[in-house]
Amino acid sequence: MFKTLSDTPTRVDIWFNGQPLAVPGDRSVAAALLAAGVSRFRSTPVSGAARAPFCMMGACFECLVEIDGVPSRQSCMVPVRAGMHIRSQEGARDLPPEPGADLDTLENAHAR
Repeated sequence: MFKTLSDTPTRVDIWFNGQPLAVPGDRSVAAALLAAGVSRFRSTPVSGAARAPFCMMGACFECLVEIDGVPSRQSCMVPVRAGMHIRSQEGARDLPPEPGADLDTLENAHAR
C-alpha cells in the first residue's frame, strides 16, 4: 500500500509495543511505522475501534501513540530516531506531562 521514497532508505531500530522493528529513517514516526506494516496505532475510548494515521499533518489526532513514556504524541509530527520505544495508545488520551516533569514518577491512565 505504501512505497518508500528512496530505493535505499537509512534504517533505524525502534521498539513498537515491545517488539523490535527496523524502520526507514528520515521520516515521521507515523510514516516509518506504516512503511513497516503497522496498521493499528490506537483504539477509540468508546468502542475500542482500531485507528491509524489519516491526515499525516497533525490535524486529526488519529495517530496518537506513547513515545518514550510520553502519552498522546502525534506520531505524524515526531521524527523517528533510533532507540525509540513506542506503544499503541489504548482508550482515552492522557494529558501530556508538564514541561520538566520527572517521567519516571508519572502515572497515566494506561498503567505504564
